Amino acid sequence: MGVVVNLEDGKKPEASIAALVELTAGDMKAVNELILSKAGSDVTMIPEVANHLISSGGKRLRPMLTLAAAKLFGYEGDGHVKLAMSVEFMHTATLLHDDVVDESGMRRGKKTARMIWGNQASVLVGDFLLGQAFRTMVDVGSLEALDILANAAAVIAEGEVLQLSVAKNLETTEDEYLEVIKAKTAALFSAAAEVGPVIAKASRNDRTALRSYGTNLGYAFQLVDDALDYGGSTKDLGKNVGDDFREGKVTLPVILSYRRGTEDERAFWRQAIEGGNADDAGLEKALGLMKKHNAIADTIGRARHFGGIARDALAPMPNSRHKTALLDVIDFCISRVV
Repeated sequence: MGVVVNLEDGKKPEASIAALVELTAGDMKAVNELILSKAGSDVTMIPEVANHLISSGGKRLRPMLTLAAAKLFGYEGDGHVKLAMSVEFMHTATLLHDDVVDESGMRRGKKTARMIWGNQASVLVGDFLLGQAFRTMVDVGSLEALDILANAAAVIAEGEVLQLSVAKNLETTEDEYLEVIKAKTAALFSAAAEVGPVIAKASRNDRTALRSYGTNLGYAFQLVDDALDYGGSTKDLGKNVGDDFREGKVTLPVILSYRRGTEDERAFWRQAIEGGNADDAGLEKALGLMKKHNAIADTIGRARHFGGIARDALAPMPNSRHKTALLDVIDFCISRVV
């Protein structure tokens, strides 16, 4: 179920993160070994729950950004591996917590941890992973990197609460929704990219540039996810298409459709989102309204805009394989919906 929005000639671009994967392969092997080590515990349920999600097939994009950003500035050492692991644990903890808040049943084609072990175990294992992340950050010995990631953790938590405050609220503005994205998604992308140049002792301007790259990549990534929920596939999204609609989430395609709609159309959105009547028939109608009002196409257009800002942020950097790989990530994120 769903529609695919073609913005250009209908051909899927050959955008890929293959270069990033290749450049970081050796370091990611070390990251994965550290992940397995730090996810261990004498409390049997902890590694069971952690490994359920860690091994579920995510691309591990955020830790690869940390590794590539450090190498972009010639970093030598193992601190980037420890920070990359910390970034991945922060992300995994967020997913565990998100699934509880959203009452999600599926994640990356598998039952969520909460469906197998319950909400309490999911929340507490997420807390364990956050603790392990911060212990590992301390091992790196960079107070500035620790500050960046600690701040990101606080902002992400604020974003979760902010999302609750706008949940099912169809009067949410686009600016308010972008604030949710900034906190929930862009903050970790930003931190993941910035800590690389920090431990590489790069200049203040370079650190700022990578922070901007990560922030705007995060905006683009989340907006594409929002579009995919109504025009993608389960494989691309890592969850069931239409989940956002069924859960009553007010994302940008909904915001645009609601604001551009007639009074009768807005009544439908209120009944579906606020009233909880979001069945398959409702999803089909929602897709039709989004197509009518160009809501998915315009959401992708916003993602392209932020992707352009991320690209410009890297423009002053000397050309290198790592720079090219980081630029490829922007195209890859946006190409998922074309």
